[in-house]
Amino acid sequence: MRANATFVNFATRIIIMNIHKIIASWFGIGYIKGGGTVAAAVTCIILFLLRGQNLLANVWVLPLATVIITLIGIYVGNKVEGDWGKDSYRVVIDEVAGQMVALLFISLTNTNLIIGLILFRFFDMVKPLGIRKLEDLPAGTGVMMDDVLAGIYANIVLQIIVFVMGRFA
Repeated sequence: MRANATFVNFATRIIIMNIHKIIASWFGIGYIKGGGTVAAAVTCIILFLLRGQNLLANVWVLPLATVIITLIGIYVGNKVEGDWGKDSYRVVIDEVAGQMVALLFISLTNTNLIIGLILFRFFDMVKPLGIRKLEDLPAGTGVMMDDVLAGIYANIVLQIIVFVMGRFA
């Protein structure tokens, strides 16, 4: 009887870990070469599709979703680090959260989605202005916060671009 309970506990832990890995890799995108860019692009496509369904009409839906995904990312980042190592390339939920931050409080036009994607990937890859330092935070927090800050920088630049384009259009 005890062996059976041990097996069930072991199997349950494996299933839960696999769920964490599925979420952290954003449903497998993290296993693709260039997964971070793919995850950010897929995020833009999802937002484009949601925009068409008026699901983002309320100004607080995207910020709330961004916070939830960031918190989930911290949690699963903590869980998968033991198996995958620190800030594994397979963890791309951080790119999803960062891309969402980059597009907060921006009109989700096709142009803004594309510029936001380019800006976010630039800041995420180059890691200027203290972004790299956030990677030193422990486990899932470090994994997520560098991308959140890259998203903040991208959002600031995108806000400026939108403002300037609006003044001269």
